[in-house]
Amino acid sequence: MNIGFYPGCSLKGTSSEYAQSTLALAKFFDIHFTEIRDWNCCGATAAHNLNHELSVALPARILALAEQQGLMEIVVPCAACYNRLSVTQYALNKDLVLKDRLSDTLQMPLSGNIRILNVMQFIEKYIAGRIEEKISKPFAHKVVCYYGCLLVRPYNILRFDRLEDPQSMDALMQKIGATALDWAYKTECCGAGFSVSRTDVVAKLSGKIVKDAEDREAEAIIVACPMCQSNLDMRRPHIDSYLHTKTHIPVMYITQAIGLAVGIKREELGLKKLFVAPAFVD
Repeated sequence: MNIGFYPGCSLKGTSSEYAQSTLALAKFFDIHFTEIRDWNCCGATAAHNLNHELSVALPARILALAEQQGLMEIVVPCAACYNRLSVTQYALNKDLVLKDRLSDTLQMPLSGNIRILNVMQFIEKYIAGRIEEKISKPFAHKVVCYYGCLLVRPYNILRFDRLEDPQSMDALMQKIGATALDWAYKTECCGAGFSVSRTDVVAKLSGKIVKDAEDREAEAIIVACPMCQSNLDMRRPHIDSYLHTKTHIPVMYITQAIGLAVGIKREELGLKKLFVAPAFVD
């Protein structure tokens, strides 16, 4: 099975553990990824606020490269990258003049037919039906699933899950033995790209998310976005300062949680790279 893979900047840098766990999970289920050759940054998160055509050209080039490689489907684990590629494909298919202009600029054809999958869609399509038979140690923990802003918005374009109360991640966690708690912060903003320029804003927004998760006695926050994971995990000292208390809840990628349940070694899942280590992992 050969599927295209777009890691984006985060998975090659600050969130390498997300790439590590995603690739380990795919390997475990005998799925082969073909990384898009010569890929570039998708423009997240600021390009679309600065130059509209550039913000479309950057993801368009990625899609054109994937098509050039003969890929019909690509997996995009980063929620921001998934959002930018999906929104761009939608925009190009709606504006054929822009599509032709960019195709000419890039000197590559753009059919606009490639299927873009986020990590949940990939797991649901290729892995979910086989997970339960592969479980060696159920992930028997209480968790809250955090989807963030970009995985489900804008709904009229992405058409992925429910807008205010998404359920796909919850269902996958329940499948591996977890108890997915109901909570009100599933799609609240963590502060996103303000992580460097306005750490105080991130501390406030992410602090509310972390506090609510701990108040509900969750043992982990499960995410599918490197920016969300970074803000909730790496910015924990700022969050604790804002909350005036020490918080202990870990923030794990869904690929890491599923990987643990099916018996993939923690070293292969990049768990040691988390700032707040999950106490329940041996």
